[in-house]
Parts: sequence; C-alpha cells; structure tokens
Amino acid sequence: MKLIDFDGLFDEKLAQYMEENKNKHTEKQWEDVIPKLYKKFGDTYVAKVKCTPKEYYARMTDEELTQTLAEHLKTDVPVPEFLCAEIEKRGEVDTLLPLLNGDDVQTAIYAINLIGEDARAFEKYFSILKEERFDEDVRCDVVDILKFHADEVKEQAYAVYQEGAAKDYMLEIMSRIKAKEDRFFHILLQAFLSGEETPMRASYLAAYGDERALPYLMERIEDRTIGFVEFQELKYAIEALGGEYKEPRDFSEDKDYLAVEVAASNHGDVGDDSPKS
Repeated sequence: MKLIDFDGLFDEKLAQYMEENKNKHTEKQWEDVIPKLYKKFGDTYVAKVKCTPKEYYARMTDEELTQTLAEHLKTDVPVPEFLCAEIEKRGEVDTLLPLLNGDDVQTAIYAINLIGEDARAFEKYFSILKEERFDEDVRCDVVDILKFHADEVKEQAYAVYQEGAAKDYMLEIMSRIKAKEDRFFHILLQAFLSGEETPMRASYLAAYGDERALPYLMERIEDRTIGFVEFQELKYAIEALGGEYKEPRDFSEDKDYLAVEVAASNHGDVGDDSPKS
C-alpha cells in the first residue's frame, strides 16, 4: 500500500478553508473547529486514493496497517489519526509487538499506546524494563500499565526481582498487589531498610498498605539527619498506614524545603507548612 500523507492533504484543505472563512471565527474558536474538520475529513472522498481516508486504512490487512505505521515513523511522514484508529478498532497486537524489538523511542511509544493493557504484551513489557533499551519515559509508561495489573503479573515481577534486574520497577509493580503475601511485604520492607532510595521505597510501603511497616517507618523518621523530602515521604507513608507523627522538625536550613517555600511564594500561595513540620 502506498504511503499517503493524509495530514498534509488535510492541511492544504484547511489552509484554503481558513482563508475563505477567516473572519468567521476567533483564534479560540478555531481551536475547536479544526479537530471537527479533521474528523469530517476522515469521511471525505480523496481523489488521489479514490476513497476516504478511513476507507483507505479499513481495506488494509493487519500486517499492512502495522507496516504502514512503521513506514510513517521511519520516513517522518505524519501518522494520521485514521491509521491509529483503525489499528485500535481491530485490537490487533501480534503484528504490533515486533515494533518493540528495536530501540526507536517514537516507534515504541506508538506501539505501547496502541497495544495498551493487552496481556499478550506483558512479557514484552517486562523485557523492556529488564533490557533498558528505551529511556525513562518509555519504561515509566510500561510500569504504569503493569502495576495496574499487579496481581496478574506478580509472579513475573517476583522472578525478575530475584534475578536482580530492574529492581525499583519491580518494587513499584509489587507495591500495587492487592492479594497480600508475606514474601512481597518482606521484599518491599527489606528494600526500604537498605537505606537506598528511601523516599521512593517508603511510598511503595504506603501503596502496599501493610501496617506492619509502621514501626520501621517511625524509626526512620526519628533520624534527625534526614532531609525535608525524605521526612515528607515518610510522614505521608506513616499516615497512609494509619499512623501519626506530630513531633516538630526544623528544616529552615534544608535546601529542598527552601526551594519549595520559594516556589510557593512565587505562586502567591504559601501553605500552612513552616520550617517546623
């Protein structure tokens, strides 16, 4: 199938339409009108392909749709929404998965957005986290999907963690497990007690929701050497688990506290927090 720049064709028609109707809409109104025109364009007959943009993609096989998407990304020809809509409508995954084998970030983002939460992709998602072929944004997108299905993928997350791979990603996934098991609690607790990435790992304990973590969080928050950010995360975790910490602490010399105070002042919204939290 020939690669067609439908967005380019739409832009040409839009420029003509805007010229003919330049006095009919304000700039703000055009922001609402243009998406409606684009949607209408999807059902407009295009002589160049002898059908509408939607029909053009509807006639393709699953393999052709994926090949067309890959070619758009490879050649920097804008990807039409009509192409993505057709792929999403079919719920096709098998032909999209190979797009995650490379290291092109844009291709991966498109593939992940189109595949979404389909369980057939979970194994590939774990591979992305383990191999670190993509940047942080791509891996965070994958983690967001997997942690939403934490109970379904808990054994995979456990196995990967035991391998020593992508540990903090696995901790984040395991922290969202609803069917509690001691092995997961102890993994999260030991990770917290290691003293590494304390604010983040305190948040994992809070997310997991096992109040047995409270004494360990309380012990850590009593440490007078911790900074404002760590203190705040620990305090949040303690409260999330039903505990309470009210002892005043002075962070007036803490750079992170001062940065928060300056930012709040610049927005004209200095909160109730004072250096004595």
